[in-house]
Amino acid sequence: QVQLVESGGGLVQPGGSLRLSCAASGVIFTIRAMGWYRQAPGKERELVATIPSGGTTNYADSVKGRFTISRDNAKNTLYLQMNSLKPEDTAVYYCNANILGRSMIYRYYWGQGTQVTVSS
Repeated sequence: QVQLVESGGGLVQPGGSLRLSCAASGVIFTIRAMGWYRQAPGKERELVATIPSGGTTNYADSVKGRFTISRDNAKNTLYLQMNSLKPEDTAVYYCNANILGRSMIYRYYWGQGTQVTVSS
């Protein structure tokens, strides 16, 4: 059973920084694209950033220049460095990954989410 577990969320003041991590575990042969999404109260889930197994990253306009997505393929771990945080970044952040596991079929998996609150 493949699992994604996020960590690193919390309460931070405007202008502060946080680093989110997402560790994939279980029987994993290959991970293709990985990404971060977020959902604020009363809003739909939205894309924050994605990173393919090779190639260029992609960011939502609202986070460009402030957030950096990266991955450690040896550790099956995804990261999101968030700088210059704003109150509007407050949301539950979810990681997503396209994984080839025991089923030998690529499937998308979601983590359980980690809360990020930006407030003074």
